Amino acid sequence: MQKRRQEKVGVVTSNKMQKTVAVTVERQIIDRFYKRVVRRSKTFLAHDEKSECRPGDRVRIQETRPLSRQKRWRVVEIVHKTVEVAPLPEATV
Repeated sequence: MQKRRQEKVGVVTSNKMQKTVAVTVERQIIDRFYKRVVRRSKTFLAHDEKSECRPGDRVRIQETRPLSRQKRWRVVEIVHKTVEVAPLPEATV
């Protein structure tokens, strides 16, 4: 019986590497002492074969075999693309 691979959804925080993106995944847990909801985040390095991801994109990543020392995830799909806004021209006075 084959085990199903984990999938996570997160936001791309960096794409400054070749074919690699840093994806931050947030989750909510209940604090055992205070009984309040607390946000925890973790950053995963994921393989992006076509280098299509940009910072701010929401992506789905899937667990895979080790691709490098830290890279054990790959981008399956881009769930939501970030709209790039052109910078406003500076006004001269």
